[in-house]
Amino acid sequence: MNDRPAMARVSVRAAVPLIAQFRHRLEKEEGLCFSSYEELHAWSVTDQVAFWSALFRFGNVQSPTPHTDVLVGERMPDFRWFPGAHVNYARHVFAHKAAAQAAGVPAIVAEDEAGVVCEVDWATLHHQVAALAIRLRKSGVKHGDRVAAFLPNRSEAIVAFLACASIGAIWTVCAPDMGAVAVLARFAQVEPTVLIACDAVRYAGKILDRRAVVADLRSSLPSLRLCLVVRSGLVPVDDELPSFGEAIAQSDDETDSFVADWLPFDHPLWIVYSSGTTGKPKALVHGHGGVLLGALATRLHMDLGASYAPETFGERFHWYSSTGWIMWNCQLAGLLSGTTICLYDGSAGGSKSAPDWGILWRFVARHRITFFGAGAAFFTQCERSKLEFATVGDLACLRALGSTASPLPAEVELGISRDLERVGVTDIWWLNISGGTDICGAFCTGNHELPPAPGKLQCRQLGAAVEAWDEQGRSHIDKVGELVCVKPLPSMPLFLWDDPDGSRYREAYFDMFDSVWRHGDWLRIEASGVCEIFGRSDATINRGGHRLGTSEIYDAVETLPEVFDSMAVDVRSGTGSRLLLFVVPGNGASMPDLRAAIASVIRARLSPRFVPDDVICVAQIPRTLSMKKQELPTKRLLEGAAAADAFDFAAMVNPESVNDYVAYRDAVTTK
Repeated sequence: MNDRPAMARVSVRAAVPLIAQFRHRLEKEEGLCFSSYEELHAWSVTDQVAFWSALFRFGNVQSPTPHTDVLVGERMPDFRWFPGAHVNYARHVFAHKAAAQAAGVPAIVAEDEAGVVCEVDWATLHHQVAALAIRLRKSGVKHGDRVAAFLPNRSEAIVAFLACASIGAIWTVCAPDMGAVAVLARFAQVEPTVLIACDAVRYAGKILDRRAVVADLRSSLPSLRLCLVVRSGLVPVDDELPSFGEAIAQSDDETDSFVADWLPFDHPLWIVYSSGTTGKPKALVHGHGGVLLGALATRLHMDLGASYAPETFGERFHWYSSTGWIMWNCQLAGLLSGTTICLYDGSAGGSKSAPDWGILWRFVARHRITFFGAGAAFFTQCERSKLEFATVGDLACLRALGSTASPLPAEVELGISRDLERVGVTDIWWLNISGGTDICGAFCTGNHELPPAPGKLQCRQLGAAVEAWDEQGRSHIDKVGELVCVKPLPSMPLFLWDDPDGSRYREAYFDMFDSVWRHGDWLRIEASGVCEIFGRSDATINRGGHRLGTSEIYDAVETLPEVFDSMAVDVRSGTGSRLLLFVVPGNGASMPDLRAAIASVIRARLSPRFVPDDVICVAQIPRTLSMKKQELPTKRLLEGAAAADAFDFAAMVNPESVNDYVAYRDAVTTK
């Protein structure tokens, strides 16, 4: 329970939302007036040079040298942004240090499952970053060298990232719940010179010893010159490796005077990984300037920043994530606006033996968080478990909820809003976003000024020329099509690692439409600009030429109390296909009753064409670490692939779930 005294509901809204501030600046400085958000968006994608130049100024991006152009190049992916400019992500973060320190608010609030809280103020954060950056430099780390991290969502990961960014090293991280094989499949591609790793973590009430994995990484990465270990105190120290804690505690004249390097706008900042349908994970390289500008655009839509009450620099931002999900990168970007970022290291749902979906809500209450985001699956579980919000503590400061990773059902959004209203939280704004690791940001998002759109996304992001295309490359309104982006974004990858001629990059995103980014999602854009995602386009259900996104099936069947979770897979069979629906039953439903209820709701809400050929009861739906349903790997498994080839087990939250699907496939095959 929250042990703070109860407080009255306070206003945590800025006087003027950030998008409105940006619009007013355009009117004042450029003489540009827009009667609607759609007009503003249309201008932002029609005149990209003017828009991104204006955002560069609005975000107070500093460069000691002028840029010679805004955008060079006419065809994706062959383009460059702001050539001539020099920036540094870490410099932009610490531009807020003096004001935030004077206001007495922390940079980071971190808590783990054991309830241990660590607050890091801005001066301490700067000192720790400087100490580690100097340590890395003295170890020979140069511009462009890769620094790999195997760390949980704690302040040490933030410090390590900012230190790398400060000196022009390229950051890459894997979460410690991944195994050695999966981590090596990523790190071995980029040949890191430094490894920063934890020795153990606590998750779902268990201590996970990571020492053997760290030993495997050290022995299998010949490029390593240094390994720093974050000592958890959870396992004995049985090595003589240098301590991360000692490295960031060093203090001398060098740390006091340290400043981050100015770097070319397109200098690589980090490498993130997006697994393709086959082959090794794609190593996507993003640049300092592109990520910085993309984060500024995202901030406009999140309405995130220091201007929020209850006090100056009072915004507290938490997006539940592991370090292996792109939302960790989004979380740390809160620092770019002087926002306090709040990190939680542990399970969001308790353990299997003691499930508890109130953990994060109590964390939000304890630390008076104003903006709380998580995956759609988390909110769905909260609603389905009938969480009692009266028991989680005082949520008076909470102003916004964010959801991503998969479409959030409208029923869940509305249900949680009603539950919060019952405890006095009546003005919550929902920000549903859709984008991804690939662009390190959003394509479709929200706007605090627009009407609510439960289960949908309020608008397309400024600067993102997003359209819904048919197979002939024609753009449509009010019709489902391929999500494409027809013009470049600064946060698109600079390149893929180990792809010298760019062929893998082009194949991944530009194979269907020449010089047009195809994202792989089904999208419908309404005439009002509201967007709706219908799942992955390559996992589409096709019944006699009639197509349906899997999310529409989930929206229908998961309204049933008899269905706790579900996954639809269209499996090729002979000359046709079979539509299989795997369900985790709830409320003790019998299979005959369950099948009848599912058939009835699909006929009523969708079409008899999409009644599944078979409904199979399973213990769990296979999900990634970011809680996305694994439709395509399951489809490949059921069509004959070996489990180890279809799934990346180390990147799953529940690899044991695959056993049910293997058993089903084998049983069907032997019939």
